[in-house]
Amino acid sequence: MQVAFLVAMEGIEQVELTEPWQAVIDAGGSPKLISTDSGRVQAFNHLDKADTFPVDQTVEQASVDEFDGLVLPGGVANPDALRLNPKAVAFAKGFFSAGKPVAAICHAPWTLIEADVVRGRTMTSWPSLQTDLRNAGATWVDEQVKVDKNGPNTLITSRKPDDLKVFCETFVPEFRK
Repeated sequence: MQVAFLVAMEGIEQVELTEPWQAVIDAGGSPKLISTDSGRVQAFNHLDKADTFPVDQTVEQASVDEFDGLVLPGGVANPDALRLNPKAVAFAKGFFSAGKPVAAICHAPWTLIEADVVRGRTMTSWPSLQTDLRNAGATWVDEQVKVDKNGPNTLITSRKPDDLKVFCETFVPEFRK
């Protein structure tokens, strides 16, 4: 199981990267960190700088064909930067075109809104995104995790760091299929 983790160069909520990453490893999978540039990405614990992580591939180097699924960690700045990068948006959208599963937590659905792939989907997120998701054509629900199979692929969304255990327990089996 090869899993892409798409992040911007900074602003990633660290725990929303590290816990799903570890869940992929624990399931025998291989996670890869994909970003907009090479080097190291800066994670945060809310608003405080945390650790940095090495980028495995840039969005220009990576191909959707290499991966079984995509994880989009949150943090406010991370998906906000990704949605302004056309190559990152196209990479995320490519998983939908290929019918591959995507998992997004917290503010990460902003990238999916920009990719225009949420219309007709039922999703959850950090509560402040509910209006954005509804305006983009999604149905927003306040649940720990939501699995939506209404489309070419499975979309798994979750609200916040407190939901990470259920998020990981849900997306890993979907990515194995």
